[in-house]
Amino acid sequence: MGPPILDRVGPSRGVFCMGQMSRCKSTYHRPDARPGGLRAALRRPAAGAAALAAGLALAGGAGARSATAATTGTLVVEGAGEGHGVGMSQDGALGYAQHGATYAEILAHYFTGTTIGQAPAATVVKVLVGSKVKRVPLERYLRGVIANEMSPTWPAAALEAQAVASRTYALTAHAGGSRFDVYSDSRSQVYRGAAAEWATTNAAVAATAGQILLYEGQPAISYFFASSGGMTESVQNAFPGSAAEPWLVGVVDPYEASTSRWKFDIPFATAARRLRGLFKGSFRGVEVLTRGTSPRVVLARVLGTAAAMRVSGPVLAARLGLPSTWDYFDVLRGAALRQEPDKSGRARTWTPVPEPAPASPGASGGVAPPSAAASGAPDGGTASG
Repeated sequence: MGPPILDRVGPSRGVFCMGQMSRCKSTYHRPDARPGGLRAALRRPAAGAAALAAGLALAGGAGARSATAATTGTLVVEGAGEGHGVGMSQDGALGYAQHGATYAEILAHYFTGTTIGQAPAATVVKVLVGSKVKRVPLERYLRGVIANEMSPTWPAAALEAQAVASRTYALTAHAGGSRFDVYSDSRSQVYRGAAAEWATTNAAVAATAGQILLYEGQPAISYFFASSGGMTESVQNAFPGSAAEPWLVGVVDPYEASTSRWKFDIPFATAARRLRGLFKGSFRGVEVLTRGTSPRVVLARVLGTAAAMRVSGPVLAARLGLPSTWDYFDVLRGAALRQEPDKSGRARTWTPVPEPAPASPGASGGVAPPSAAASGAPDGGTASG
């Protein structure tokens, strides 16, 4: 994957992938999936909002915040979901399991057109642990992973869906080329060996022994993430530079809605520091240009008094420390709240439906995103604000 980015938990966890899909090896992970861990706290929207609000206060300082808001404004960002949005939503899988879906039904929903097949017998996963590569039998590797990626207290169907997704990911990630398959941390999947095993997650591994996802008979990389907010995203919109893939398309996620919404106020001074280099003059706000299959931002402009620059949605969210790219932007000055420009043609919504599929896929099997999606592409002219 690309260089590490900041998220709302800390500086070492990658949330969004910035390069080609072949370089984008990290799924999205919460810090600790086990009961009582930080993941449990982050599942509570109020706790997550408070954590980020505290981080913003530390970054800008309480006095600086009020002075900045009074003189230049506050960037108000409202959004939904947590993570890159591609593949299986873990919270959505929980909802499906609670409503009686089997693991096969959960996987079929999130990975369009896939079937379940078998991994080669006696498969070994090469895991980079520290500076050493360990060769671990596939099923043993899975037992050391699942409880770190999904709470072992969740229903069996959700854990089984995670087991198949994690098993497939281990076989398709190729994070280290020929040297190793996966990292032992959140750049791939968190692996802690026997110390991470639970009876419930071991049972999920056993119930799905050897099972992987296939698309047209070939293993299909199976990204997953924390929370969709109500709809997942197509891979070419979430990972700039990637081609579309038929099993990684945005789908409606019926069991996620208000519980995964969030809203943060970012003083202009703080936003300007985080977005340094993406505008000229004084920071004035954010203009959305295009959105993806879901309402997630694909391309935007950071507005400055001298000039604006184009930036991809994932880079924008990473710079601002937002949980996802499902973002709507307003500017607050005094008591007046003004919606920022949005040229995507999409109305603000929390109950999305899929956009029509592209009519003409490219030669590689998908539609390449516009080149302007690259971070920091200049967008000549002076931004009004």
